[in-house]
Amino acid sequence: MDFSFSEENEMIRDNTRKFLEKNLLPYVNDIDKNEKIPVDFFKNAGKNGIISPLIDNSFGGPGLSFIDSTVISEEIAKIDTSMATSVYYLLNTSWAYILQKYGNEELKGKILPEIASGDKFIGIASTEPSGGSDVANIKTSGEIKNHNLIINGEKTYISGAIEAKNNGGGHLTLVKTDASSGHRGITMVYVPADSPGISINKLENMGRMGISTSSITYNNVEIPEENIIGEINKGFYYSMDGFNHARILVAAACNGLSDMMLESGLNYINQRKAFNKYLKDFQGISFKFSELKTDLEMVKLLTYKAAYLADVDSNDLYIYSAMAKYRAPQIALEIVKNVMMWFGAYGYTKDAGIEKSARGIFSYLVGAEGALNVMEIIVSRAFMK
Repeated sequence: MDFSFSEENEMIRDNTRKFLEKNLLPYVNDIDKNEKIPVDFFKNAGKNGIISPLIDNSFGGPGLSFIDSTVISEEIAKIDTSMATSVYYLLNTSWAYILQKYGNEELKGKILPEIASGDKFIGIASTEPSGGSDVANIKTSGEIKNHNLIINGEKTYISGAIEAKNNGGGHLTLVKTDASSGHRGITMVYVPADSPGISINKLENMGRMGISTSSITYNNVEIPEENIIGEINKGFYYSMDGFNHARILVAAACNGLSDMMLESGLNYINQRKAFNKYLKDFQGISFKFSELKTDLEMVKLLTYKAAYLADVDSNDLYIYSAMAKYRAPQIALEIVKNVMMWFGAYGYTKDAGIEKSARGIFSYLVGAEGALNVMEIIVSRAFMK
């Protein structure tokens, strides 16, 4: 058993960090303030193979592994601790992967090169007003007529809809094509965000301001039949595969944020004094640091294992990706909370940069690739057969 990274993994981490320090770090405060990630960043990231690294060479991507993608996810979250860029990255990485895995060759050849280059966005549209985790009971309909899929309904809490409309791209959208068959009647289709009949309404979030969250209404939206992903009525299974892989990148982003916050906290308690003692010399702080550092190392190992299982296509992937998604956001929030308290009143200011991390991490606690309670259901069912 080898717990070390390969030379290639380390090279990717080093190159990614250098690229992000030059091309993303100068803009992180503006991203949160102006609620927008610079478009040029995506194009530069595409040229450097880190916007959707799982896309194969044949479609213009670098064809990296899930371990590599996990490393990149960590590094992005260390730089933009608001989590906005991390969300953009995980969507483009995981759902381009699903398009590549199940889409037809014509659609892949048309869409994937534009995603790999950073020119277009791809995401997932599954959540509806009636609920997010209960994918089997979606109401949005898809009816096939004259070689088109006619879509009517509404999705909500969808990330990247405005970016897709303004910059180009769309979402892998789940629709009911057989209303009587439950989850066996769901189809996945690629829907460009600028399709006639689509209306987008931006929702105001508390955090991760650099990427939009919106509701999308479909009014007789006509999508060509060739945009259907895989087989009709198999969309539920494709989406579950996508979520299993996306959860790895969610956990990795949380771990990257935790790494940066804990490092920042350590630097502070090593320098700050109270009652003529460094903060690190108070057991209430030093012991808590030890606890948080241990928790972070444990969840990082769990996340790397999930990434390894994705690379070897293990049947156990869904268990470990759910475990990682369950623990990583909770540990990240605990780290952010404690670091803010170590900083005292300064930690509560926007100048310290901690509060935007707190706002961003909550999106992974309440949802984003599955609520925490759903992760518990997945794990318990796996072992309590």
